[in-house]
Amino acid sequence: MPTPNSGSAAAPSWLERCGQTELVIVLFGATGYTGRRTAEAMVRRGLQPVLAGRSAGRLTSLAQRLAKLGFGKPDVVTADVGDAASVRALIGRGDVLVSTVGPFIRLGDPALSAVVDAGAIYLDSTGEAPFIRRVFEEFGPPAQRSGASLITAFGHDYVPGNLAGALALRRSGGGVHRVEIGYLISAGGRSQVISRGTLSSIVGLFTEQSFTWRAGIQAEPIGSRMRTFLLDGRDCPALTIGSTEHFSLPRLAGPQGLPEVDVYLGWFGPAVRALHLSSRVTPALLVLPGARSVVRRIGGFAARWSAEEPDPAALARVTSHIVGTAYDASGTTLAQVHLVSGDPYQLTANLLAWGAQRAAEQGVSGPGALGPVEAFGLDELEAGALQAGLRRQ
Repeated sequence: MPTPNSGSAAAPSWLERCGQTELVIVLFGATGYTGRRTAEAMVRRGLQPVLAGRSAGRLTSLAQRLAKLGFGKPDVVTADVGDAASVRALIGRGDVLVSTVGPFIRLGDPALSAVVDAGAIYLDSTGEAPFIRRVFEEFGPPAQRSGASLITAFGHDYVPGNLAGALALRRSGGGVHRVEIGYLISAGGRSQVISRGTLSSIVGLFTEQSFTWRAGIQAEPIGSRMRTFLLDGRDCPALTIGSTEHFSLPRLAGPQGLPEVDVYLGWFGPAVRALHLSSRVTPALLVLPGARSVVRRIGGFAARWSAEEPDPAALARVTSHIVGTAYDASGTTLAQVHLVSGDPYQLTANLLAWGAQRAAEQGVSGPGALGPVEAFGLDELEAGALQAGLRRQ
Protein backbone atom coordinates (compact mmCIF):
# COMPACT_ATOMS: atom_id res chain seq x y z
CA MET A 1 0.00 0.00 0.00
CA PRO A 2 1.35 3.47 -0.87
CA THR A 3 2.43 5.67 2.02
CA PRO A 4 3.55 9.31 1.97
CA ASN A 5 7.14 10.01 2.91
CA SER A 6 7.56 11.98 6.09
CA GLY A 7 9.58 14.61 4.28
CA SER A 8 7.21 15.02 1.33
CA ALA A 9 6.12 18.56 2.18
CA ALA A 10 9.69 19.83 1.89
CA ALA A 11 10.59 18.02 -1.31
CA PRO A 12 10.95 20.61 -4.10
CA SER A 13 9.24 19.99 -7.41
CA TRP A 14 10.90 20.51 -10.77
CA LEU A 15 8.98 23.78 -11.07
CA GLU A 16 10.21 25.06 -7.72
CA ARG A 17 13.77 24.29 -8.72
CA CYS A 18 13.16 26.38 -11.84
CA GLY A 19 12.01 29.32 -9.73
CA GLN A 20 8.25 28.98 -10.32
CA THR A 21 6.37 28.96 -7.02
CA GLU A 22 2.71 29.47 -7.97
CA LEU A 23 0.42 26.44 -8.21
CA VAL A 24 0.70 24.77 -11.58
CA ILE A 25 -0.98 22.20 -13.80
CA VAL A 26 1.17 19.34 -15.11
CA LEU A 27 -0.14 17.20 -17.97
CA PHE A 28 1.61 13.82 -17.78
CA GLY A 29 1.40 11.73 -20.92
CA ALA A 30 0.94 14.84 -23.03
CA THR A 31 2.11 13.35 -26.34
CA GLY A 32 -0.36 10.44 -26.50
CA TYR A 33 -3.64 10.77 -28.36
CA THR A 34 -5.74 11.73 -25.33
CA GLY A 35 -2.87 13.80 -23.94
CA ARG A 36 -2.52 15.89 -27.10
CA ARG A 37 -6.22 16.60 -27.23
CA THR A 38 -6.22 17.52 -23.53
CA ALA A 39 -3.24 19.84 -24.00
CA GLU A 40 -5.06 21.69 -26.75
CA ALA A 41 -8.23 21.93 -24.65
CA MET A 42 -6.18 23.38 -21.80
CA VAL A 43 -4.48 26.09 -23.85
CA ARG A 44 -7.81 27.01 -25.44
CA ARG A 45 -9.04 27.71 -21.89
CA GLY A 46 -6.08 30.06 -21.44
CA LEU A 47 -4.09 27.61 -19.29
CA GLN A 48 -0.32 27.13 -19.49
CA PRO A 49 0.16 23.48 -18.52
CA VAL A 50 3.59 21.94 -18.12
CA LEU A 51 3.78 19.16 -20.69
CA ALA A 52 5.43 16.01 -19.32
CA GLY A 53 6.29 12.70 -20.94
CA ARG A 54 9.11 10.42 -22.07
CA SER A 55 10.18 12.02 -25.34
CA ALA A 56 11.74 15.48 -25.22
CA GLY A 57 11.46 15.76 -28.98
CA ARG A 58 7.77 14.95 -29.12
CA LEU A 59 7.07 17.27 -26.17
CA THR A 60 8.90 20.14 -27.84
CA SER A 61 7.06 19.53 -31.10
CA LEU A 62 3.72 19.57 -29.27
CA ALA A 63 4.61 22.76 -27.41
CA GLN A 64 5.52 24.45 -30.68
CA ARG A 65 2.25 23.37 -32.29
CA LEU A 66 0.26 24.69 -29.33
CA ALA A 67 2.15 27.99 -29.44
CA LYS A 68 0.97 28.43 -33.04
CA LEU A 69 -2.59 28.54 -31.71
CA GLY A 70 -1.67 31.88 -30.17
CA PHE A 71 -1.82 30.95 -26.48
CA GLY A 72 1.90 30.94 -25.64
CA LYS A 73 4.39 28.08 -25.62
CA PRO A 74 4.03 25.66 -22.68
CA ASP A 75 7.02 24.46 -20.67
CA VAL A 76 8.09 20.85 -21.21
CA VAL A 77 9.85 18.36 -18.94
CA THR A 78 10.71 14.70 -19.40
CA ALA A 79 9.46 12.09 -16.95
CA ASP A 80 8.99 8.34 -17.27
CA VAL A 81 6.82 5.91 -15.31
CA GLY A 82 9.89 3.67 -15.16
CA ASP A 83 11.67 6.37 -13.12
CA ALA A 84 9.47 7.17 -10.13
CA ALA A 85 11.75 10.00 -8.99
CA SER A 86 11.28 11.80 -12.31
CA VAL A 87 7.50 11.69 -11.85
CA ARG A 88 7.69 12.80 -8.22
CA ALA A 89 9.84 15.77 -9.26
CA LEU A 90 7.04 17.14 -11.42
CA ILE A 91 4.82 18.42 -8.61
CA GLY A 92 4.74 20.15 -5.26
CA ARG A 93 2.04 20.48 -2.61
CA GLY A 94 -1.25 21.76 -3.98
CA ASP A 95 -0.21 21.44 -7.63
CA VAL A 96 -2.50 19.68 -10.10
CA LEU A 97 -1.31 16.62 -12.02
CA VAL A 98 -3.46 15.35 -14.89
CA SER A 99 -2.44 11.89 -16.09
CA THR A 100 -3.34 10.39 -19.46
CA VAL A 101 -0.70 7.65 -19.24
CA GLY A 102 -2.33 4.29 -19.90
CA PRO A 103 -3.06 1.47 -19.71
CA PHE A 104 -3.39 2.61 -16.12
CA ILE A 105 -3.41 -0.92 -14.74
CA ARG A 106 0.23 -1.23 -15.84
CA LEU A 107 1.44 2.37 -15.91
CA GLY A 108 -0.70 4.39 -13.52
CA ASP A 109 0.88 3.84 -10.10
CA PRO A 110 3.90 6.20 -10.30
CA ALA A 111 1.75 9.28 -10.90
CA LEU A 112 -0.63 8.33 -8.09
CA SER A 113 2.22 7.70 -5.66
CA ALA A 114 3.83 11.01 -6.57
CA VAL A 115 0.62 12.93 -5.91
CA VAL A 116 0.00 11.18 -2.59
CA ASP A 117 3.58 11.88 -1.53
CA ALA A 118 3.38 15.55 -2.54
CA GLY A 119 -0.08 16.30 -1.16
CA ALA A 120 -1.18 17.44 -4.61
CA ILE A 121 -4.38 17.14 -6.67
CA TYR A 122 -4.79 14.35 -9.23
CA LEU A 123 -7.11 13.79 -12.19
CA ASP A 124 -6.86 11.10 -14.86
CA SER A 125 -8.54 9.76 -17.98
CA THR A 126 -8.80 6.08 -17.02
CA GLY A 127 -11.81 3.87 -17.53
CA GLU A 128 -10.20 0.73 -16.09
CA ALA A 129 -12.16 -0.84 -13.23
CA PRO A 130 -9.24 -2.53 -11.38
CA PHE A 131 -7.28 0.73 -11.35
CA ILE A 132 -10.30 2.70 -10.15
CA ARG A 133 -10.80 0.28 -7.28
CA ARG A 134 -7.16 0.64 -6.25
CA VAL A 135 -7.44 4.44 -6.29
CA PHE A 136 -10.33 4.34 -3.83
CA GLU A 137 -9.27 1.42 -1.63
CA GLU A 138 -5.45 1.52 -1.63
CA PHE A 139 -4.46 5.08 -2.45
CA GLY A 140 -7.42 6.90 -0.90
CA PRO A 141 -6.53 6.43 2.80
CA PRO A 142 -2.87 7.57 2.50
CA ALA A 143 -4.08 10.49 0.34
CA GLN A 144 -6.32 11.59 3.18
CA ARG A 145 -3.36 11.53 5.55
CA SER A 146 -1.07 13.48 3.21
CA GLY A 147 -3.69 16.00 2.08
CA ALA A 148 -3.76 14.78 -1.53
CA SER A 149 -6.99 14.70 -3.55
CA LEU A 150 -7.51 11.91 -6.09
CA ILE A 151 -10.22 12.27 -8.75
CA THR A 152 -9.90 9.31 -11.06
CA ALA A 153 -11.80 8.68 -14.33
CA PHE A 154 -12.51 12.37 -14.88
CA GLY A 155 -13.52 12.14 -18.53
CA HIS A 156 -16.22 10.51 -20.63
CA ASP A 157 -15.36 7.62 -18.31
CA TYR A 158 -17.03 8.31 -15.82
CA VAL A 159 -18.10 11.90 -15.16
CA PRO A 160 -21.36 11.69 -17.18
CA GLY A 161 -22.73 8.71 -15.26
CA ASN A 162 -21.82 10.30 -11.93
CA LEU A 163 -23.62 13.45 -12.99
CA ALA A 164 -26.70 11.67 -14.35
CA GLY A 165 -26.90 9.43 -11.28
CA ALA A 166 -26.53 12.32 -8.84
CA LEU A 167 -29.19 14.35 -10.67
CA ALA A 168 -31.54 11.35 -10.63
CA LEU A 169 -30.95 10.92 -6.90
CA ARG A 170 -31.77 14.55 -6.26
CA ARG A 171 -34.84 14.49 -8.51
CA SER A 172 -36.21 11.31 -6.90
CA GLY A 173 -36.72 12.96 -3.51
CA GLY A 174 -35.65 9.86 -1.56
CA GLY A 175 -36.56 6.20 -1.29
CA VAL A 176 -34.02 5.12 -3.91
CA HIS A 177 -32.99 1.47 -3.74
CA ARG A 178 -31.02 1.19 -6.99
CA VAL A 179 -29.33 3.54 -9.43
CA GLU A 180 -28.62 2.26 -12.92
CA ILE A 181 -26.29 4.00 -15.37
CA GLY A 182 -26.10 3.26 -19.09
CA TYR A 183 -23.27 4.41 -21.37
CA LEU A 184 -24.57 4.08 -24.93
CA ILE A 185 -23.48 5.22 -28.38
CA SER A 186 -25.15 6.00 -31.67
CA ALA A 187 -23.75 6.65 -35.18
CA GLY A 188 -20.05 6.39 -36.03
CA GLY A 189 -20.61 3.75 -38.71
CA ARG A 190 -18.11 0.91 -39.13
CA SER A 191 -15.01 3.08 -38.91
CA GLN A 192 -12.68 3.00 -35.90
CA VAL A 193 -13.92 5.26 -33.11
CA ILE A 194 -11.44 4.30 -30.37
CA SER A 195 -7.72 4.88 -30.16
CA ARG A 196 -5.07 2.16 -30.01
CA GLY A 197 -4.50 3.04 -26.34
CA THR A 198 -8.20 2.63 -25.55
CA LEU A 199 -8.22 -0.75 -27.29
CA SER A 200 -5.24 -1.89 -25.21
CA SER A 201 -7.02 -0.81 -22.02
CA ILE A 202 -10.22 -2.64 -23.02
CA VAL A 203 -8.33 -5.88 -23.68
CA GLY A 204 -6.69 -5.56 -20.28
CA LEU A 205 -10.07 -5.27 -18.56
CA PHE A 206 -11.09 -8.73 -19.73
CA THR A 207 -8.09 -10.25 -17.94
CA GLU A 208 -8.94 -8.63 -14.59
CA GLN A 209 -11.73 -8.84 -12.04
CA SER A 210 -14.40 -6.15 -12.11
CA PHE A 211 -16.96 -5.21 -9.43
CA THR A 212 -20.43 -3.94 -8.62
CA TRP A 213 -22.14 -2.34 -5.59
CA ARG A 214 -24.49 -4.34 -3.37
CA ALA A 215 -24.43 -2.43 -0.08
CA GLY A 216 -20.67 -2.60 -0.55
CA ILE A 217 -18.19 -3.35 -3.30
CA GLN A 218 -18.52 -6.92 -4.58
CA ALA A 219 -16.19 -8.53 -7.10
CA GLU A 220 -17.63 -9.92 -10.32
CA PRO A 221 -16.33 -10.47 -13.87
CA ILE A 222 -16.89 -7.71 -16.41
CA GLY A 223 -20.04 -8.42 -18.41
CA SER A 224 -21.62 -10.63 -15.75
CA ARG A 225 -25.03 -9.13 -16.50
CA MET A 226 -26.53 -7.58 -19.59
CA ARG A 227 -29.67 -5.66 -20.43
CA THR A 228 -31.12 -3.84 -23.42
CA PHE A 229 -31.74 -0.11 -23.55
CA LEU A 230 -34.08 1.56 -26.04
CA LEU A 231 -32.09 4.23 -27.89
CA ASP A 232 -33.45 6.23 -30.82
CA GLY A 233 -36.11 3.59 -31.37
CA ARG A 234 -33.68 0.66 -31.51
CA ASP A 235 -32.45 -1.89 -29.02
CA CYS A 236 -28.98 -1.21 -27.60
CA PRO A 237 -27.55 -4.17 -25.65
CA ALA A 238 -25.14 -3.35 -22.84
CA LEU A 239 -23.09 -5.26 -20.27
CA THR A 240 -22.04 -4.50 -16.72
CA ILE A 241 -18.72 -2.83 -15.94
CA GLY A 242 -16.97 -1.50 -12.84
CA SER A 243 -16.66 2.29 -12.57
CA THR A 244 -16.41 5.20 -10.15
CA GLU A 245 -20.20 5.40 -9.78
CA HIS A 246 -20.08 2.30 -7.57
CA PHE A 247 -17.93 4.16 -5.06
CA SER A 248 -19.25 7.69 -5.37
CA LEU A 249 -23.02 7.48 -5.76
CA PRO A 250 -23.64 5.63 -2.45
CA ARG A 251 -21.80 8.46 -0.68
CA LEU A 252 -24.31 10.93 -2.15
CA ALA A 253 -27.40 9.00 -1.09
CA GLY A 254 -27.45 10.31 2.47
CA PRO A 255 -28.16 8.39 5.68
CA GLN A 256 -30.73 6.11 4.02
CA GLY A 257 -27.95 4.60 1.92
CA LEU A 258 -28.05 3.15 -1.58
CA PRO A 259 -28.22 -0.66 -1.67
CA GLU A 260 -27.52 -1.19 -5.40
CA VAL A 261 -25.60 0.51 -8.21
CA ASP A 262 -25.29 -0.98 -11.69
CA VAL A 263 -23.33 0.50 -14.60
CA TYR A 264 -23.71 -0.76 -18.17
CA LEU A 265 -21.62 -0.16 -21.28
CA GLY A 266 -23.30 -0.46 -24.68
CA TRP A 267 -20.41 0.25 -27.03
CA PHE A 268 -19.88 -3.26 -28.39
CA GLY A 269 -23.01 -3.70 -30.52
CA PRO A 270 -23.76 -7.31 -31.50
CA ALA A 271 -20.68 -8.53 -29.63
CA VAL A 272 -22.29 -7.73 -26.26
CA ARG A 273 -24.12 -11.07 -26.00
CA ALA A 274 -20.96 -13.07 -26.79
CA LEU A 275 -18.95 -11.05 -24.27
CA HIS A 276 -21.66 -11.61 -21.66
CA LEU A 277 -21.65 -15.36 -22.23
CA SER A 278 -17.85 -15.47 -22.14
CA SER A 279 -17.87 -13.82 -18.72
CA ARG A 280 -19.15 -17.11 -17.28
CA VAL A 281 -16.05 -19.05 -18.32
CA THR A 282 -13.35 -16.38 -18.52
CA PRO A 283 -12.54 -16.35 -14.76
CA ALA A 284 -11.93 -20.11 -14.80
CA LEU A 285 -9.78 -19.92 -17.92
CA LEU A 286 -7.66 -17.06 -16.62
CA VAL A 287 -6.48 -19.06 -13.60
CA LEU A 288 -4.67 -21.41 -15.97
CA PRO A 289 -0.89 -20.81 -16.02
CA GLY A 290 0.05 -18.20 -18.61
CA ALA A 291 -3.55 -17.52 -19.70
CA ARG A 292 -3.49 -13.82 -18.85
CA SER A 293 -0.23 -13.34 -20.74
CA VAL A 294 -1.68 -15.04 -23.80
CA VAL A 295 -4.77 -12.81 -23.79
CA ARG A 296 -2.62 -9.70 -23.36
CA ARG A 297 -0.35 -10.75 -26.24
CA ILE A 298 -3.37 -11.30 -28.49
CA GLY A 299 -4.70 -7.92 -27.46
CA GLY A 300 -1.35 -6.30 -28.12
CA PHE A 301 -1.24 -7.85 -31.56
CA ALA A 302 -4.75 -6.56 -32.33
CA ALA A 303 -3.83 -3.11 -31.07
CA ARG A 304 -0.75 -2.95 -33.29
CA TRP A 305 -2.93 -3.65 -36.30
CA SER A 306 -5.39 -0.93 -35.37
CA ALA A 307 -4.87 2.75 -36.18
CA GLU A 308 -3.15 4.80 -33.47
CA GLU A 309 -5.95 7.36 -33.63
CA PRO A 310 -9.70 7.06 -34.26
CA ASP A 311 -11.16 8.10 -37.59
CA PRO A 312 -11.97 11.85 -37.17
CA ALA A 313 -14.92 11.65 -39.55
CA ALA A 314 -16.40 8.73 -37.60
CA LEU A 315 -15.91 10.53 -34.29
CA ALA A 316 -17.73 13.56 -35.68
CA ARG A 317 -20.78 11.36 -36.24
CA VAL A 318 -20.75 9.85 -32.73
CA THR A 319 -23.35 10.75 -30.15
CA SER A 320 -22.81 9.47 -26.61
CA HIS A 321 -25.91 8.87 -24.51
CA ILE A 322 -25.65 8.51 -20.75
CA VAL A 323 -28.81 7.53 -18.90
CA GLY A 324 -29.13 7.59 -15.11
CA THR A 325 -32.23 6.00 -13.57
CA ALA A 326 -33.26 5.82 -9.90
CA TYR A 327 -35.57 2.96 -8.82
CA ASP A 328 -37.34 2.15 -5.57
CA ALA A 329 -37.22 -1.30 -3.97
CA SER A 330 -40.14 -2.55 -6.11
CA GLY A 331 -38.38 -1.58 -9.33
CA THR A 332 -40.56 1.46 -10.00
CA THR A 333 -38.77 4.31 -11.76
CA LEU A 334 -38.51 7.35 -9.52
CA ALA A 335 -36.41 9.60 -11.77
CA GLN A 336 -34.42 9.44 -14.98
CA VAL A 337 -31.82 11.80 -16.43
CA HIS A 338 -30.56 11.52 -20.02
CA LEU A 339 -27.34 13.32 -20.97
CA VAL A 340 -25.78 13.54 -24.44
CA SER A 341 -22.45 14.62 -25.90
CA GLY A 342 -20.48 14.28 -29.11
CA ASP A 343 -16.97 12.94 -29.60
CA PRO A 344 -16.08 11.16 -26.30
CA TYR A 345 -12.38 12.03 -26.61
CA GLN A 346 -13.16 15.72 -26.96
CA LEU A 347 -15.46 15.51 -23.96
CA THR A 348 -12.66 13.87 -21.96
CA ALA A 349 -10.18 16.55 -22.99
CA ASN A 350 -12.61 19.36 -22.16
CA LEU A 351 -13.56 17.87 -18.78
CA LEU A 352 -9.92 17.37 -17.77
CA ALA A 353 -9.11 20.95 -18.79
CA TRP A 354 -12.07 22.34 -16.86
CA GLY A 355 -11.37 20.18 -13.79
CA ALA A 356 -7.69 21.06 -13.73
CA GLN A 357 -8.41 24.78 -13.97
CA ARG A 358 -11.10 24.64 -11.28
CA ALA A 359 -8.86 22.60 -8.98
CA ALA A 360 -5.86 24.91 -9.49
CA GLU A 361 -7.86 28.09 -8.92
CA GLN A 362 -10.24 27.04 -6.13
CA GLY A 363 -9.11 23.64 -4.90
CA VAL A 364 -11.48 20.72 -4.32
CA SER A 365 -13.71 19.68 -1.43
CA GLY A 366 -11.10 17.77 0.56
CA PRO A 367 -8.44 15.04 0.59
CA GLY A 368 -8.71 11.37 -0.27
CA ALA A 369 -10.25 9.56 -3.24
CA LEU A 370 -13.25 11.57 -4.43
CA GLY A 371 -16.01 11.19 -6.96
CA PRO A 372 -16.51 14.15 -9.30
CA VAL A 373 -19.67 15.36 -7.57
CA GLU A 374 -17.96 15.16 -4.19
CA ALA A 375 -14.94 17.05 -5.50
CA PHE A 376 -16.72 19.99 -7.12
CA GLY A 377 -20.37 19.95 -6.04
CA LEU A 378 -23.33 18.90 -8.18
CA ASP A 379 -24.39 22.26 -9.59
CA GLU A 380 -20.84 23.38 -10.36
CA LEU A 381 -20.00 20.04 -11.97
CA GLU A 382 -23.09 20.25 -14.17
CA ALA A 383 -22.12 23.77 -15.24
CA GLY A 384 -18.57 22.64 -16.01
CA ALA A 385 -19.82 19.59 -17.90
CA LEU A 386 -22.06 21.82 -20.00
CA GLN A 387 -19.03 23.92 -20.92
CA ALA A 388 -17.27 20.68 -21.88
CA GLY A 389 -20.09 19.62 -24.21
CA LEU A 390 -22.29 17.40 -21.99
CA ARG A 391 -25.92 18.50 -21.87
CA ARG A 392 -29.31 17.22 -20.79
CA GLN A 393 -31.45 15.58 -23.46
